[in-house]
Amino acid sequence: MGIGGDRQRLILSSPPESGGRSGGRSWILLVVLLALTLIAGALAYYLLQQKPGPRLTLAPARYNDLIGWQDDAVAAAIPAFLKSCGALAPRAETAPLDARTKSGDFGGAAEWRPLCAAAEQLPPGDDKAARQFFETSFVPWLAGNNGAAEGLFTGYFEISLNGSRRPGGAFRTPLYRRPPDPTRFTRAEIEDGALNGQGLELLWVDDPIAAFFLEIQGSGRVQLPDGKIVRVGYDGSNGKPYIAVGRLLLDRGELPREPVTMANIRRWMAEHPKEGAALRRDNPSFVFFREITGEGPVGAQRVVLTPERSLAVDRAFIPLGLPLWLEAQERFSAGKYRRLLITQDTGGAIKGPVRGDLFWGHGPAAAAGAGAMNARGHYYLLLPRAVAARLGQPAAAH
Repeated sequence: MGIGGDRQRLILSSPPESGGRSGGRSWILLVVLLALTLIAGALAYYLLQQKPGPRLTLAPARYNDLIGWQDDAVAAAIPAFLKSCGALAPRAETAPLDARTKSGDFGGAAEWRPLCAAAEQLPPGDDKAARQFFETSFVPWLAGNNGAAEGLFTGYFEISLNGSRRPGGAFRTPLYRRPPDPTRFTRAEIEDGALNGQGLELLWVDDPIAAFFLEIQGSGRVQLPDGKIVRVGYDGSNGKPYIAVGRLLLDRGELPREPVTMANIRRWMAEHPKEGAALRRDNPSFVFFREITGEGPVGAQRVVLTPERSLAVDRAFIPLGLPLWLEAQERFSAGKYRRLLITQDTGGAIKGPVRGDLFWGHGPAAAAGAGAMNARGHYYLLLPRAVAARLGQPAAAH
């Protein structure tokens, strides 16, 4: 047998009986070196396979690429757009569209104000005029996460609850105002009384499940015993990681794989009150609220949201106040979403360059629409032509 065969036998077989202590040490050294080589190779392969971190990428497009663009009632998005213009109005000329978004150039107030002024002059409800306005003033760009355009799109709504300004009877679950140190406690600690005695209780409601879903929705209407309605809205969180309880139920085999809807999760919690209470504590994130007077609900941009035209996005990548075109297909039904939206809100579970949460409004129809929405798709950001030119795409309207 040649040298190569001997070397192979030396590595793979047991140590030679002869050769003394030095021979045994050589065999051990070879085994260790081989193991280290294999480990190094596996580590290198693992590192090479790691996905890059989330990053917004943009690909130029034309309005002809937007499926359904000619069919949407785009004028319905103009009132939402003008509300965002109102939020931009008091800012300096050099202020960016959204100072918290660092993922790219989305233009400054000086570039957006003329667009806002032009939108104010549009005839109400005139889809043709509105469509021409956007085609003349904006250029579509397909958003992606490192070039991958597909993302998840869900829905939310203004939830209804029953509550009281004082505890008692069925009203035992508090909604809390934001404390001076909101990040100090987890959900479990807060539920165990960590905020008691500080006067932070805003209202008490009669359903802990509804209170939990109020945190997910971010806004709600609480009906008091005298019939009056109190609007409440998101006022910060404890900063702990958000863990989706639907995913936990799937992982534990408590729900069928598909579909997982808000209604299914609420039903499971109602049927398993003890287990449901423990499940909610597995999500350490906790949301605080404030009372809202006047119109509502109010999104993260501090403007009143427009049903089916306001979208929550991840502000780290997508600025608030931006028009975008959504194309998405329901995963578990034939439902499709092809419409013009305005980015006006955020959400704890809305993370990444291609992720959206559509606001549906208030009432049973809105609850049904939001609860069932679970779509895959993509969106096009509509950027002012001056911004598009800086990006290298002074495209024609079509």
